[in-house]
Amino acid sequence: MTKIQLFFTGIFSTLLAITVTAQKKDIYIDKIDSIITASSPIAFNGVVLVAQKGKIQYLKSNGYKDFEKKIPLKTDDQFEIMSNSKQITAVLILQAAEQGKLNLHTPVKKYLPSLTQTWADTVTVHHLLNHTHGITDIEKPAAFKAGSQFKYGNLSYMLLGKILKNTTGKSFTELAQTLFRRLKMDKTTVYDAKNNLSVVPGYMNGNNTFEKVKETFLNDDIAPAAGVISTVLDLAKWDQALFKGKLLSPEFQKKMMTPSTTSQHNVFGKESMGFGYNIRFIKEAGLDYYAVTGLGDGFTCLNTYFPSTDTTLIILENQMPENREYWSFKEAAIKNAVLKVITPK
Repeated sequence: MTKIQLFFTGIFSTLLAITVTAQKKDIYIDKIDSIITASSPIAFNGVVLVAQKGKIQYLKSNGYKDFEKKIPLKTDDQFEIMSNSKQITAVLILQAAEQGKLNLHTPVKKYLPSLTQTWADTVTVHHLLNHTHGITDIEKPAAFKAGSQFKYGNLSYMLLGKILKNTTGKSFTELAQTLFRRLKMDKTTVYDAKNNLSVVPGYMNGNNTFEKVKETFLNDDIAPAAGVISTVLDLAKWDQALFKGKLLSPEFQKKMMTPSTTSQHNVFGKESMGFGYNIRFIKEAGLDYYAVTGLGDGFTCLNTYFPSTDTTLIILENQMPENREYWSFKEAAIKNAVLKVITPK
């Protein structure tokens, strides 16, 4: 083959690769469009972002910020991100551990001396982080031996918020806000009952009839577990910082990114998969990826990161189905559409 032939063959191969990539992108754009605009079996009301290598590939909103006034959602609207908040708390705890202010494997009694139950002498910070603590009520005995089972909930991260305060001298809100400013997550904040006028309201969805949540369950105590408010664009910045190792030293990044127990979640299948410090480690369709979910208070959230293609998928909805069968239903469908396109053939 001559040099000229090689040259044109190279150009053809490059153009073919670009064309195939564009076609694959069009496929999932069309698929996501059809998912978020379909009202059956349940309507989608929120924002979807797909970014690859730091560049936005898909960003659309569908539905209403306010159903009564018919005010449409915007792509930069602020949502309660529910349990996605726990991942931020986990990073703050690891940063405190890096600084020598706490030890992940020290019983929590050292940091919360007012605890009276015997489990405080065996449950460690590590057990709180990965939900293997067994605590159901701070005034009651543990339901199981620390480290022996997984049981997801808010209580452990509420305790982690108190540990942050006692070991750093700063509240969760102070620490989180400093981190958000550092990452230029300018539309991310922590719930404040006095100042959340720009946050979209949450709705309960019963057969596509939307009823506004009149009274939030958020307060200062639960903020480390569910109280962060953000946008899809800011959460994309969070993913880039977390998964590119910009928040923690290599030692503590490894701790964050290592599964230490297992858990099952219907969005990712029926099998139990790895779970760490509020990160799910998923193996699906030939890919390893990370995910975190959130649900409650009239909100549904999903944040997934696919490291092999540096792809982030973030979905925020200000609606929560009353029927458990449809919890995170659209999130799973959108995730599957993206997964199908980026899965290696």
